Amino acid sequence: MRNQLEEIRKSALENIKSADVLQDIETLRVKCLGKKGQLTSILKQMGKLSPEERPVIGQLANEIRAKIEQAIEEKTKEIKAHEQEKKLLAEKIDVTLPGKTVKMGSRHPLTVVLDDIKEIFVGMGFDIVDGPEVELDYYNFEALNIPKDHPARDTQDTFYITDNILLRTQTSPVQIRVMEQQKPPIRIISPGRVYRSDAVDATHSPVFHQIEGLVVDKGITFADLKGTLETFVKRLYGEDTVVRFRPHHFPFTEPSAELDVQCFNCHGEGCRLCKGEGWIEILGCGMVHPDVLRNGGIDPEEYSGFALGYGLERVCMRRYDIDDLRLFFENDVRFLKQFD
Repeated sequence: MRNQLEEIRKSALENIKSADVLQDIETLRVKCLGKKGQLTSILKQMGKLSPEERPVIGQLANEIRAKIEQAIEEKTKEIKAHEQEKKLLAEKIDVTLPGKTVKMGSRHPLTVVLDDIKEIFVGMGFDIVDGPEVELDYYNFEALNIPKDHPARDTQDTFYITDNILLRTQTSPVQIRVMEQQKPPIRIISPGRVYRSDAVDATHSPVFHQIEGLVVDKGITFADLKGTLETFVKRLYGEDTVVRFRPHHFPFTEPSAELDVQCFNCHGEGCRLCKGEGWIEILGCGMVHPDVLRNGGIDPEEYSGFALGYGLERVCMRRYDIDDLRLFFENDVRFLKQFD
């Protein structure tokens, strides 16, 4: 029996030493020390021994069990450490390599300026409203005092879906929609995309953005319009901004005017951007025509109002000294990065 125990010890220690995965260690543990293992089988035979041999064989068996258990424990730690090292090597990060830069986007310059414009008008008590880009002919033209045979339609040629449905040429249709749904006092701006069949150049595009403004209340005069616009322009461009109001004609306002700012490129001397005039038209404005008020369901004998409309792109060009409107739509990252 002593020889059998020594053989179990020798075989177990050798197998444990050569094992390289935890599953092999567990198999050896069960084979040697389990309830049906080799060592347990030997111990079950101790009843056949003489009283003098039992304590000797029992002590030897316990020593062999302890050695095997210690060898299993040490080998288990060794295998786990080795596996951990392999895992770390496989997952290691070379911190000496440069990191990958995460490119962050930023707001488009048109969005930056639009947000500033909204903040200025909201600060003056205006609400912001929206309207459809695919519009009815009635709201885009007829309700704004532009019947089908009016020459103003030639300058606002647009893209027609049907004879009565088109892509809006201006945000002015929002005026009528608001007046139909809300009675005075009204104080709103409506920014949005508009469409016209214009040739592309430094100051024109077939797709651009416009912001409509409308105020309707009792006792509104041209002085209110002038004060509102001067406040707006100086808040947007700076207190030293030079502006002028120039008489004009719009079918939906009477009297009407255009607001110009001195050319930021040539400062009034004349250049390609301002077409030699020294001034850049920013917006059109005027007192709401009585017929437009009636079309919106408002009595012009009781109420008056003013309206304004301007292109966001031109305002943005003046703000950042940009001399070509096409840059806004070409998605050139070199240009857009300037506004990060």
